[in-house]
Amino acid sequence: MSITDHKHMSEGDVVRARRIEVFTGAGRRRAWTPDEKAAIVAESFDPSTSVSQIARNHGLTPTQLFTWRREARRERGKSEDLTFVPAIVERADADVPRPVIELDIGGDSVWVWRDADASLVTAVIGALKKKRSA
Repeated sequence: MSITDHKHMSEGDVVRARRIEVFTGAGRRRAWTPDEKAAIVAESFDPSTSVSQIARNHGLTPTQLFTWRREARRERGKSEDLTFVPAIVERADADVPRPVIELDIGGDSVWVWRDADASLVTAVIGALKKKRSA
């Protein structure tokens, strides 16, 4: 109803309220502990649900949760220790060209030769990682 549609009512006219919203709380930003944020971010990586749904469940906006996820990835990148994989060095036969690197990803092997295109190798490794996580 706009202001121009407003009608004065006499005391005998009774109008029932259709909807009432009650806001409780201090009306300020919520404070999340680092453990609460970490738990919500971890929950958001569950492939069986969406980030938007997780955000709604916790009273967040999806944008806020995506920001927390980005911050978590940055922090993880800073604190992750380097890990190494075992390497096996074999003597190559002169007649047979040997790959420079052989990767085993979830039981699938990828051989990388010296002149391999980096973007192709990256795409193949990404596809194998997706296959493994599926």
